Amino acid sequence: MRVYLDNAATTPLDAEVLKEMTAVMEGCFGNPSSIHGHGREARSLLERSRKTVAGLLHAAPSEIFFTSGGTEADNTAIRSGIVSYGIKHAVTAKTEHHAVLHTLEDLERNGQIRLSYVNIDGKGNVDLAHLEELIAREKSFVSLMHANNELGTLTDIEAIGEICERHGALFHCDTVQTMGHYPHDVQKLKVHFLVCAAHKLHGPKGTGFLYINHQVKIAPMISGGAQERNMRGGTENIYGIAGLAKALEIAYRDMDEHHQHIQGIKSYMKEQLGTIQGVTFNGETDPSSSLYTVLNASFPEMEMADMLLFNLDISGISVSGGSACSSGTNIGSHVLEAIGASPNRPAIRFSFSKFTTREEIDFTITKLKEALGV
Repeated sequence: MRVYLDNAATTPLDAEVLKEMTAVMEGCFGNPSSIHGHGREARSLLERSRKTVAGLLHAAPSEIFFTSGGTEADNTAIRSGIVSYGIKHAVTAKTEHHAVLHTLEDLERNGQIRLSYVNIDGKGNVDLAHLEELIAREKSFVSLMHANNELGTLTDIEAIGEICERHGALFHCDTVQTMGHYPHDVQKLKVHFLVCAAHKLHGPKGTGFLYINHQVKIAPMISGGAQERNMRGGTENIYGIAGLAKALEIAYRDMDEHHQHIQGIKSYMKEQLGTIQGVTFNGETDPSSSLYTVLNASFPEMEMADMLLFNLDISGISVSGGSACSSGTNIGSHVLEAIGASPNRPAIRFSFSKFTTREEIDFTITKLKEALGV
């Protein structure tokens, strides 16, 4: 048996999405910027996809900009938002994805901003009172994710949006892990930027989008053409965009069913891991405060801890793992280090999808116990 439990890294392509993309690849190859018939056909497909995405988010089609994925979308929002508004102060958390952290750190190194880190607790929860204190005195750019990709801890982005609105801050939210898993209504959220990567919701790699609130006007990060209403130069990836729209449509259509199934899988996995002595969980695990697709567990200290993932891989099980960064090194997880996890305990992130079965969990637990010698 081969088991895939690394869905937070990427998900398998949905059969409906593949069918949609194949039809586009076979019958729609024009450049959407061309004015002839083939180009108009491609343009029509592009705008239909944009309208589909916008409708699901309750956004206007003009607020959706297609990108090469989440990293480009994050970079565009952060770099262009800060420069276009002349913002000199940014706030984030040390548990953010590197697409956010490295971008902000680069801006700080170049002297463009002063970077502050909001306090977090041992489960990765943001200290909202500290956030308000950080942005109360000057116009700031706030970048905080909806759900942590390693821990699964959910952030109250509604509350953060309210705080940012009170103090005139721009709010960018990395929603890569939650797009298609939770509804996002931009009419209710006080957010300026949202991000999507299609491959996190059973769509194709290399495609994503950036939602930009219509009240925000920023310069493009990638120049070289008038595509995406002058916001992103480069011929649009219409095959990928069609796949993204279809994947998001399916995700919203079946969201309740998938949520119930995956939450059941996660709860079962947590229960089975609990039978192994010394196992603890990182981040929030309660369904009300935790992303239902992610479960992060730490295992007892052991010799050859670095072999745990290797042994699981040999057994046909794909997961992600690591430990907190050791002092003075850059090896390990910056997220686990930020919440104070022990650097001596191996950790594994198990992440699930609508395709994950209980039989796969049982197989994984059996092989895991063998690898641990219990």
